[in-house]
Order: sequence, then C-alpha cells, then structure tokens
Amino acid sequence: MTSPVTYDEVVTAASRIAGVAVRTPLLRSDALDSVTGARVFLKPECLQRTGSFKFRGAYNRLSAIPAAERAGGVVAYSSGNHAQGVALAARLLGMPAAIIMPHDAPRLKVERTRADGAEVIFYDRLSESRETIGGALAAARGAVVVPPFDDRHVIAGQGTAGLEAVADLAALSLTADIALVCCGGGGLASGFAIGSGVPVVAVEPVNWDDVTRSRAGGAIVPVSDPQPTRCDALQTLRMADLTFATLRAHGAVGAAVTEAEVARAVAFAFREFKLVVEPGGAVALAAALAGKADIAGKTVLVVLSGGNVDAAVFAACLAEAG
Repeated sequence: MTSPVTYDEVVTAASRIAGVAVRTPLLRSDALDSVTGARVFLKPECLQRTGSFKFRGAYNRLSAIPAAERAGGVVAYSSGNHAQGVALAARLLGMPAAIIMPHDAPRLKVERTRADGAEVIFYDRLSESRETIGGALAAARGAVVVPPFDDRHVIAGQGTAGLEAVADLAALSLTADIALVCCGGGGLASGFAIGSGVPVVAVEPVNWDDVTRSRAGGAIVPVSDPQPTRCDALQTLRMADLTFATLRAHGAVGAAVTEAEVARAVAFAFREFKLVVEPGGAVALAAALAGKADIAGKTVLVVLSGGNVDAAVFAACLAEAG
C-alpha cells in the first residue's frame, strides 16, 4: 500500500524552497465575501515564479537530487505549468531538462518552457502515453524522471502553499474551516491538505472529475469520456496511487465545475482582484462562487493555482462571463 506523504516532508520542502519560491500573500475582498456568504481568502499562486504553484514542487524535487546524479538532467511531462516549473528549476540548478508536452498545449506555456532552456518534445495526450515516452527518454539519457504529481518530493513542495496559508491566517488570529483547491492529478490538493491540516475540497472541471469520483467511490476511477475544456492544466486521465492514498488519509472530497462557472471565476478574479488567472487555476474560485461546497459562514482558503493563459482564451472567458 502506498504510504501518504507526511507533514515532516512538507516542512523539509519549505526549507529547500525558502528564498527561491515566492511566498504568495492572502487576498480578500468584501465583494467575494458578499457573494459567497463566507470569509474567503485567496492564495494567488498565479503570482508564483513561472506563474503557477508548480515551481514549488519542481524546485523541491530537483534540489533533492544528489549532485552526483544531476549530470543526466531531468525529464518531465506536462501540459505546461509543471513544464515551466521544471524548466526554471533546472536552469537555476544548472541541469539539462527535456519536457514532453501535448501537441495542443497553450502556445504561451510552450514558449515559456523553451525560454528557460528546456527541450520540448510533443505527444498526443489521447493516443500516446507520456509516461512511456518519458521513461524511455530518461533511460536513454541517464536522466531523472520528474512526474507532475506522482512523486513525494513534488507533493511535499506543493504542500508549502498550505503551510504558508495557515501561518498567514494565524497572524490574523484566524483559522480556516475548509480549503478549496484546484485539482488535476491531485498533487496540489494532497500537498495542501498535508501542509495546512485543513479539510480540502479538490475541485475539477466536469468530465475530468476523476478525483471526485475516485474519492466518492473508494477506488481510483479514470476519466472515461474526456471532453474539450479550457482547463488544460487539469486534463489528467488518472490520479496516482500516491495522491489517492494521501487524499484519502486526509478525508478530502471532490467537486466539479462547468466551463461557464470557470469563465465567471476568471472574470471575477480579473474584475475584483485585478488578477490574470487561467481557467484551470480558477476552478476552486468557481466552486466557491457557484456554491459547489458548503462554505457559508465559514473561513475559507481558495487557491488560484496558475495564471498562464493565452490572451485569446482569457478574452473569451471575459466575454462569456459578461
């Protein structure tokens, strides 16, 4: 049985990324509290280095690789945010990086990954296995595989966002009753549950809500009918045994939001907080705004997980939300 990631691992990760990752603030507004009927604090990881929380886990994973094993570099697979996090972490640590990305990844994410010196290799997310491609490439190059969520160091690194959030609330003499966290494969949701100790709702787009179904059913349930979504960062077909075990150990539950609800959240974050949030990074806020979790009267943490969105997609969300 897979052993869940521990709090001590998150604390260790925090010491590794200190002074390198951005300690993102907590933000609130009367408008958000009024709409939700709750006291809501946003954790804007769209302000993190590379524009998403993924840098936390990537830097923790790469910095944990012994110096003698770094020459072969790393291989990662990602639709873009993990790709950028690994690319920057590799550059900072002087390691080569190859990133396997879906051919339909947002152009912005591809360009930013290459800008940090990583090699980009494309694949088809529905007909090819990125894990198989990555494993073969790593074996040929003597590289270390850095998965986007199925890795203890990666999950622990993401958990540092939870550590920060509860510490910043404590400085205000507050404690959170619940946290709404964006979820693809469950790495951020798992880490946040560990690092914060707060009950977590893992939020996904509809038709990609495998974590929600897996937690409800007590066993991993892969996505069976993938549909188009603007939430490219959350298009994960199957959660990992490690994330399932960790979320189960912490009693996390799931929720799913529609494309229209996501567009509304993107527009709300822009209008009320002047933040650019990508659709996948806005699903937790979408759940809060749409009443997809029981938060009325509670103190709530909501993670905005990323802000790497192509201009046309962002404009479409604003136009759709009105």
